[in-house]
Amino acid sequence: QVQVVESGGGLVHPGGSLRLSCAASVSIRSIYAMGWYRQAPGKQRELVALSLSNGNTNYEESVKGRFTISRDIAKNTVNLQMNSLKPEDTAVYSCNVDIRQIGAPRIVYWGQGTQVTVSS
Repeated sequence: QVQVVESGGGLVHPGGSLRLSCAASVSIRSIYAMGWYRQAPGKQRELVALSLSNGNTNYEESVKGRFTISRDIAKNTVNLQMNSLKPEDTAVYSCNVDIRQIGAPRIVYWGQGTQVTVSS
């Protein structure tokens, strides 16, 4: 069982910044994918940013150029730096850990979620 704990949410004014962190209870060096998803009230959950073990990253179109996802191997965390925040970024942000190993079933873990509110 892998524990996944998020931190860093809160209230910020439009144009402000927040940094979310997701700590895993195991080494993240070879974890296939770690990502941040968000769900706003009345909307479906969507992928915000994804970090793959090969170093590649993917971003949802609306956050490109504003958000940056990164892995800190030494701390077993994946971080999401969010700049130039907009009210439409308001949502519950959840960390996803996707473990895929040859010969073993895929296992996905989720954190409990952290609220991000962008409002004046």
